[in-house]
Amino acid sequence: MSFDTTAHNRQRFCFDGVESVWLFGYGSLIYKVDFPYLERRPAHIVGWVRRFWQGSHDHRGTPEAPGRVVTLIPQAGARCLGMGYRVAPAVFEQLDVREKNGYLRFQTPMTFADGTREQGLVYIATEDNAAFLGPADDEAIARQIASAHGPSGANADYLLNLAASLRQLGDDDPHVFTLAGLLPAV
Repeated sequence: MSFDTTAHNRQRFCFDGVESVWLFGYGSLIYKVDFPYLERRPAHIVGWVRRFWQGSHDHRGTPEAPGRVVTLIPQAGARCLGMGYRVAPAVFEQLDVREKNGYLRFQTPMTFADGTREQGLVYIATEDNAAFLGPADDEAIARQIASAHGPSGANADYLLNLAASLRQLGDDDPHVFTLAGLLPAV
């Protein structure tokens, strides 16, 4: 799969007759909300963990020196906390471009803090996309994040903003918090 998944995502779901759609955000969609939404609520999905395994060639790095951003990796029994947004389908025109660097939209059940559930969409960069970097040693990931910078700013800011947002949500994400803790030392 190529880097740019915009066209592919626009063919994945038909929004005809749909007034609103739930979207699950687990990375920058938690703290960088540059899109209109109808409702915003903390939510979680089951069976996934957040990992800095996706390359960022267009936002937090460059093609020559990609940054690292989060994607979701399947893990049985895991719980990933994030933010649910109820949006008009037209919002995906903007989000498909924002998440174009290897991310595809998938359906997922979401559970809100009050126990209610909704079906939603989530952007996931799977391992078959051209920007997928995969696992690495925590120190190596932290070094890459510390040195990367792209059109959207420093990769370190992405990591630190995500860590701060997860703390505000009351989440304990060992992967994110370990990397944030290593950042000053690399």
